[in-house]
Amino acid sequence: MAAEQPTTPGPIEPGPSPNEVRDPLVRDEIKKAKVWFGFAGLIALGVLLVQPLLVIFAGLILGVMFDGGVRLLGRVTKLARGWRLLIVVLGVTLFLLAVFYLTGVGIVQQVNQLRTTLEGQAVRLTTFLTQQGLMPGASDISGIARQAMSSVGRLTSWVGSAVGALTTFFFILVLGLFFAAEPRVYERGLQWMIPQASRTEFSLTIDRMGFTLRRLLAGKLVGMVVEGVLTWAALAIGGVPLAALLGIITGILAFIPNIGAFVSGVLMVAVGFSAGAETGLWAIGTYVVVQTFDGYVVAPMVAKKTVDMPPALTLGAQILASALMGLLGLALADSIVAMIKVAMERRAEREGERRAGPR
Repeated sequence: MAAEQPTTPGPIEPGPSPNEVRDPLVRDEIKKAKVWFGFAGLIALGVLLVQPLLVIFAGLILGVMFDGGVRLLGRVTKLARGWRLLIVVLGVTLFLLAVFYLTGVGIVQQVNQLRTTLEGQAVRLTTFLTQQGLMPGASDISGIARQAMSSVGRLTSWVGSAVGALTTFFFILVLGLFFAAEPRVYERGLQWMIPQASRTEFSLTIDRMGFTLRRLLAGKLVGMVVEGVLTWAALAIGGVPLAALLGIITGILAFIPNIGAFVSGVLMVAVGFSAGAETGLWAIGTYVVVQTFDGYVVAPMVAKKTVDMPPALTLGAQILASALMGLLGLALADSIVAMIKVAMERRAEREGERRAGPR
């Protein structure tokens, strides 16, 4: 016969366990310590995974841009969301293909010419400063110039080939399409990870973030087109070399406020003076006029319809993001700041509602 299983426990050892905490104050402090250690662990994990996280966030930004186009089409047509997304993607693709078809061969040649021009201008500037005693003498001025212009060289190389970033761009594009195709699926997934009591507030905050990002990116696109076209036309009228390439670079760098305008201005002036003093002065005038028009006409008009963020806050975020996360972080800094700003504003609004209480 099988032995009967015991139905009552054996002798129980009295007294607390050595690892049992009875003091409520100590238990509360241990819980707080767990929270802080967990928070520190999340920060460490974020630092280790910062590049993949940025790629995912860039895909989200691209998805928001596609979603904005889909919503805009939804105002004029009753097509299903999938068809509207297809129209937006095909429209963007055809536009890019048309630009590269019309300017492709010339742009590739101009990229190499731009790099040579910038290196030559850097050599001339370094030589002049050395002769004036404003810079220590160097046995190889050309080497110093190339080192100083290394970042510009990397930029122009990326504009010319973009082979090194092709895989990253592909992942960003795929993520953006997935996010734009069914945004509610991913929002429901995020809500599932939030405590049930906080899901309503979380959904409202996410909706406001999406609204803010759509407006911010729409304003960026308008500014990029305006700056690129105006720069291209003005430089071409003044006979500045590489006007088409400089216009495209100015339009692309307009995606990065403050820093992008400064970099494009340096490139513009350097190329202008390579063709003579008058052309250089024309390039300076073009930069001043375009940036003034953008700063006092385009930007205020766009800010009224989109998101108005303090320039110092945006610049500070860009400096921190570029130091911590590199070029991709620099490009996405203002979008990150906009999302944080929305979350903090909603939190302040909720605190105000709580203090006011029911009426």
